[in-house]
Amino acid sequence: MDVFLGIGIALAGYFIGEGLKQMNHQKGNEQNDILLIKERDIFFYIGHFLGITTAEAKQLAGDKTDIPYIEINGKKYVQKHLLKEWTFTLVEKHQGE
Repeated sequence: MDVFLGIGIALAGYFIGEGLKQMNHQKGNEQNDILLIKERDIFFYIGHFLGITTAEAKQLAGDKTDIPYIEINGKKYVQKHLLKEWTFTLVEKHQGE
């Protein structure tokens, strides 16, 4: 029994150590940048980027006609990094007014 407990603790330590190594690794975060966001979730993500509610994001974004969409099988998607860039450009426009 003690052998199995020792092996279990050693394996747990190894996996925790490997997880900690990967925590701040930049390549792990790159996968999130190519995430496709569905059209219905755009306002949620705009609000998330800016720290505002979804309703406030709808007021800020308006008709969102100039967002760079990707159309797949008749459904519109936006890449996460492009939506983030578009959002901050929109905020800069509103601050200039």
